[in-house]
Amino acid sequence: MSAITKIAGRGIPLRGNDIDTDRIIPARFLCCVTFDGLGEHAFADDRSQLKAAGGLHPFSDPVYAGATVLVVGSNFGCGSSREHAPQSLQKWGVRAVIGESFAEIFFNNNIAMGIPCVSLSAADIDCLQGVIEANPELTVVIDLEANTVIIADSSFAMMMPEAARQMFVRGQWDATGQLLANLTRIRLHAAQIPYLNKFL
Repeated sequence: MSAITKIAGRGIPLRGNDIDTDRIIPARFLCCVTFDGLGEHAFADDRSQLKAAGGLHPFSDPVYAGATVLVVGSNFGCGSSREHAPQSLQKWGVRAVIGESFAEIFFNNNIAMGIPCVSLSAADIDCLQGVIEANPELTVVIDLEANTVIIADSSFAMMMPEAARQMFVRGQWDATGQLLANLTRIRLHAAQIPYLNKFL
């Protein structure tokens, strides 16, 4: 398990509030056995609808190819609790999400995958998205230890629940990894519990 204290990468701005998990990854793509390949279907319906209307979704825009920091509005990831939503974003290449606010289950699913979701004010989100749109080559830096988001000469004070922030900074975000790393201790402790002995 490794600590995640700083993430740096080019940004991809996705404007709009209340973008739910059905839009992030449509239901027809949930019949997969593994999460592999989900990235190419992220925002599939939004992308095709915009294309039909003569527009271009950020996830289809070549200027954002290779971007790793997604910048969104408020209540991002609302709707169903499907784990496929953060999985599709990660498979697309997203390593961190900056937004005004996040749906709780979506937020926790991202933590379990090692993807920090940090919050800025609505005004700061609008400013950050504008800066990225004006210059997609700029690097966005999320510093979890300093609680700041930096791009070019601009710095924004970020918010994140302290317990979640500490999980990343201390390398404790991977619950499964922690269990596997402490398997010997777990077995020793379980052996001292009488009703568990028959299962060991």
